[in-house]
Amino acid sequence: MTIPLDLKLDELIVKQLNETECDAVLRLAQQVLDYRLRRGECLTCPKATQQYLKVRLGAYRNEVFGCIFLDTRHRIIETEELFKGTIDGACVYPRVVAQRALAHNAAALVLFHNHPSGVAEPSLADQQITRRLREALALIDVRVIDHFVVSASESVSMAERGLI
Repeated sequence: MTIPLDLKLDELIVKQLNETECDAVLRLAQQVLDYRLRRGECLTCPKATQQYLKVRLGAYRNEVFGCIFLDTRHRIIETEELFKGTIDGACVYPRVVAQRALAHNAAALVLFHNHPSGVAEPSLADQQITRRLREALALIDVRVIDHFVVSASESVSMAERGLI
């Protein structure tokens, strides 16, 4: 199938692909992004991380909070979804995040969660948990590099916004 360059992706999906084909495209995109952000790869580009997280979390109907655990050179050790919540929130426990960081022997991490509402704007609660996690993890010498808030259509880096 030839894709016209001026056709928007959402129009292509609606007009050309059935649900099974859309699911297959999403699975393939996830595999490509998983490969690009696999164990040992260095996180150097926030945009690539945002793309990866949008594909990974964008279709979730409930909020999910997780971490990308990094070594001292910011190479990926592991990506984990740690907490699952409801349509508008998830309980996040700093103790669990610290335990997982220690289990992975992480030197740094990137926090992430989705907003099923479709609006990726960080809330006051998002900013508060980021601050609590940053303070708690600093006690065990684990640096919080960024916190991404993701929806199906957009992603916001709290570090780029100066919120970390």
